[in-house]
Amino acid sequence: MIQKFDNLIQLFRAFPTEQSAIDHLTASRWKNGKFCPLCGNADETKIGTLTGTNTHKCYTCRKRFSIKVGTIFQDTKLPLRTWYTAIWMITNHPKGIASTTLATDLGITQKSAWFVLHRLRHAARTDSFNAPLSGDVEVDETYVGGKESNKPKSKRKGINGTAGKTAVIGAVGRDGDVVARVVTSTNTATLDGFVHEVVSPGATSVSTDEHAGYRHLGRTFNHGVVRHSAGQYRKGDFHTNSIEGVWSQLKRQIIGVHHWVSPKHLDRYVGEMTFRYNRRDIAKGQRFGALLDGIECRLTYKALIA
Repeated sequence: MIQKFDNLIQLFRAFPTEQSAIDHLTASRWKNGKFCPLCGNADETKIGTLTGTNTHKCYTCRKRFSIKVGTIFQDTKLPLRTWYTAIWMITNHPKGIASTTLATDLGITQKSAWFVLHRLRHAARTDSFNAPLSGDVEVDETYVGGKESNKPKSKRKGINGTAGKTAVIGAVGRDGDVVARVVTSTNTATLDGFVHEVVSPGATSVSTDEHAGYRHLGRTFNHGVVRHSAGQYRKGDFHTNSIEGVWSQLKRQIIGVHHWVSPKHLDRYVGEMTFRYNRRDIAKGQRFGALLDGIECRLTYKALIA
């Protein structure tokens, strides 16, 4: 169910009451038919709603449940309208939103806001992609973390520009989608394996920089190398300007909004950026609906901080 709204005022008008938000979640979650989130029963005749309540009962497992069970909203004490506001903010602010800002805007604690945002990032995660990237594809790696020169000498891990930083690998189809993730290494096995996983063998071209980890790509792809160390930023149709633009968005999100993120949670922030980038050309209400489609998952606080 796609709601048409372009700003928060229209969002509030679309969901004027808590019941309207619950009804929308029910319609969205059961758009393909009712099912029990506890036992998986999909026989609509064996799922009922207790009169005058928002409580449902499965007559297969004999248990009661709310429409929030089995989703990122399970056990929440916050109203759904508050969650919907957070969803609109994280999906439509180009660089996301800080937990401190969200806490102020929603009137909740920073700890609650931080947990809300991480549950939304969990819903926005990209476990897989529909099809390998095709056409002209650009691949690059970037490193996230503070400069070693800014740290106390006792905490510096080296003089290398990547020392103490976390590596992120990404591939983007020109005018298409991006696939990105945190990696523990940027050796040949990791980089070459990533490209072969996410790029179609029939891709028109694959552009990379001169990193040695990409040296075998020419065996499978029409591989072009742009030598940045020599001041080269384009070689015919080969360039990495698009993926560099993706990294620019990620860095602005981290430096400009969050200021710092831990390596432990970095992949969640990368997933958040990827979610917005891949839906940059659709309406704001559709982005809201796209994240709501991913709520069939749970993330407990204990698991988050483990």
